[in-house]
Amino acid sequence: MLIFCAVVFVSLIGVLIFLNRARAQKPNESVPQFTSMTTPSSTDQTSPKPSPEELKKKLTPEQYHVTQQCGTEPPFRNEYWDNHRAGIYVDVVSGEPLFSSLDKFDSGSGWPSFTKPIDNKNVAEKSDRTLGMERTEVRGSKSDSHLGHLFDDGPGDKGGMRFCINSAALRFIPVEKLKEEGYGQYLPLFEKKK
Repeated sequence: MLIFCAVVFVSLIGVLIFLNRARAQKPNESVPQFTSMTTPSSTDQTSPKPSPEELKKKLTPEQYHVTQQCGTEPPFRNEYWDNHRAGIYVDVVSGEPLFSSLDKFDSGSGWPSFTKPIDNKNVAEKSDRTLGMERTEVRGSKSDSHLGHLFDDGPGDKGGMRFCINSAALRFIPVEKLKEEGYGQYLPLFEKKK
């Protein structure tokens, strides 16, 4: 009986995951593969969040699903989980600077993991009780986009926190392009490490 209940439970979880992913996909919808909406957060801090229709035009289906529908991309099959280049990660919707490669570490989870944000005011934390557990959701302060979750199993020597973030919620800007893209104020972070 216990084995039967476990099989039923696992099957129900599988069906829920399938339905959640299927609901986020619309067949025959033409969306550009990647059109960044990001601009440096230092410009026009009061601009309203784009409408859902505008976001659907500007984001890939996966970016929209993750950021606007609180989705999760697959582990180890996302753009930045194994990125080792120096630079910063910004919110794909607002361009708000979120994380630095200097605070990125390999958590073994298959998602980009960071010990802290570039600036605490750029991320918001929210209680998340979905999936029958209590977690802390991480959202972009300016965009109110879903980024990922915060856990307390990060490196102890760096504060013990792990910001587990979806690549689809981020855009990476390498150090050599920081000034060109309007994020030159972050160059000193990397000059200290030379």
